Amino acid sequence: MLPDLPPEPPMIVDLLPYEQRLEARPRTQIDLVVIHCTELPDLPAARVAGERVLYGSGTGNSGHYYIDRDGSIHVYVRPERVAHHVRGYNARAVGIELVNTGRYPDWLHSARQRMDEPYTDAQIAALIALLAVLQREIPTLRHIAGHEDLDTAREPASDNPAVRVPRKLDPGPRFPWEQVMRATALQRLKP
Repeated sequence: MLPDLPPEPPMIVDLLPYEQRLEARPRTQIDLVVIHCTELPDLPAARVAGERVLYGSGTGNSGHYYIDRDGSIHVYVRPERVAHHVRGYNARAVGIELVNTGRYPDWLHSARQRMDEPYTDAQIAALIALLAVLQREIPTLRHIAGHEDLDTAREPASDNPAVRVPRKLDPGPRFPWEQVMRATALQRLKP
């Protein structure tokens, strides 16, 4: 049984310039939401990173939705397009990015792997509202996971290549999984 659904939150549609170049897909292909944190200082920095073209197709890496610290929800890529946000799962997933510094600016430094910034109450409330909207609009949606659950690769540390550190740690230890899972009918996917 679904918990009481929050009202639909306002969304700021600000599509990435290359959004139309991303592969189209039917919503019925989507069964997973992946929660990320930007690991950048603010939403403008996340926008710059999302606009960066990295592939021959003229596209880059980005989530579908971005939730700023004030709880505002920004749509960078519509769910009908496959965004590049998590290795091996993009075709079936919607990516939600929460603005949070994470390990910025030394993501792979072995001594700087802590993620200390808490998520704001406004962000979590907006996330829960967005998840409810997605469940209503995408009936095939069944699962939720953190980026760190799905991308468990380790890389050489930037300060000592002999040490290997997690490539991805988001949304990280400060993310309130219990609160979010109580508010959604989605099931946690941990391969």
